[in-house]
Amino acid sequence: MIDQYINKYGKRLYGLCRTLCANVHDADDLYQETWLKVLRNIDKYDPSREFEGWLTAICVNTYRNSLKRILKSPVWDGFASDEEKALVMENIAAEEPSDYSDLHTAINRLPEKLRITVILFYFRDMDVAETAKVLKIPEGTVKSRLNKARKLLKEVLTSETDLQF
Repeated sequence: MIDQYINKYGKRLYGLCRTLCANVHDADDLYQETWLKVLRNIDKYDPSREFEGWLTAICVNTYRNSLKRILKSPVWDGFASDEEKALVMENIAAEEPSDYSDLHTAINRLPEKLRITVILFYFRDMDVAETAKVLKIPEGTVKSRLNKARKLLKEVLTSETDLQF
């Protein structure tokens, strides 16, 4: 039974995981953990509601919970000092910039509440009502977060020429 859902929604879910997470390994973990939670809670799914919205809510909540665990961890980034971290980061080969890389970088630097709202609204093509339902917040809060995110992005991307087309 779950196979049909994975076949139908798997690619979109993985895209969401990749958008939320900073690296492929974390995205893979989030993807697997989301499907495990779906499997454990499939009996709680209300068929009168859209499955993709339910699935997205599970994914976003799983992501938020993992962030909370990481931030509470005393050694959350694994480096003993800022110097050690800087040395490792210097030795990592830089990725080739892709289209809209400046925009994606700016979005990734938004406060987490704004970032998730932007991802759901713009990258998952959810409307305000769907985004509000997934995040369990009022529609007005979604609109406010989107407005604030646009203002912050506008400040960061000072002109349209900063964007690569």
